[in-house]
Amino acid sequence: MRTTVPPWAAAGSYAAALHAGRGPLFLRRDDGWLLPLEVERWCARPDAVDLEVLDRCEGAVLDVGCGPGRLVSELAARGRITLGIDVSDAAVAHTVRTGGRALRRSVFDPLPGEGRWDTVLLMDGNLGIGGDPDALLERLARLLRPGGLLIAETAPVDVDERAWVQVVDDAVTGAHTAGESFPWARLGTPALLRYARGWEQAGQWSAGGRCFVALRTRRASSNAEPPKSTALISSHLPR
Repeated sequence: MRTTVPPWAAAGSYAAALHAGRGPLFLRRDDGWLLPLEVERWCARPDAVDLEVLDRCEGAVLDVGCGPGRLVSELAARGRITLGIDVSDAAVAHTVRTGGRALRRSVFDPLPGEGRWDTVLLMDGNLGIGGDPDALLERLARLLRPGGLLIAETAPVDVDERAWVQVVDDAVTGAHTAGESFPWARLGTPALLRYARGWEQAGQWSAGGRCFVALRTRRASSNAEPPKSTALISSHLPR
């Protein structure tokens, strides 16, 4: 199965930044506003803030927009059942090289273990995926088991924004763009909680200048069982 790859994900500047482990790389809105992308942190080992998040994970973990896979690889090293998904070939390859399991998929594609994941991670600004928080939260609820846990990183400011953006590697001129514009969103904690209708709040915290929200799907009777073995996940990986 082949997912539709957005132009930025296949562009050389994004892949080159992941390969080098550093930027500069930015999201640029149509009005010229720039959001720096933290490539160095993404490509490094998990920091203390990341480790606190991972300590809160339950059972089998799906990392949506796993990037170069620092969290997936750390969970795998702990012996946890975990899978990363990302639309970038470079990100998936980096994750696999560092010991994690990953698939090149969009979160809106069919995925292994749908309705049976214990935890879904949505870190590093990935609340922005698709530019439609309602659609994204609805999709994540379908991936989790009843009572499953979503841990989402929110913007450290009170913002509720949807915009068309490009990935660029030149903050001055924007000359080296990494593809066409695509829809994105930025949500602070208050905005995410407004969108999280039908979810149960399970906590919120800040650490190291970053903000997080934990939500649970509504508990309901279900015959679905959470993933219990690596074999279940590996059976869905491409050969």
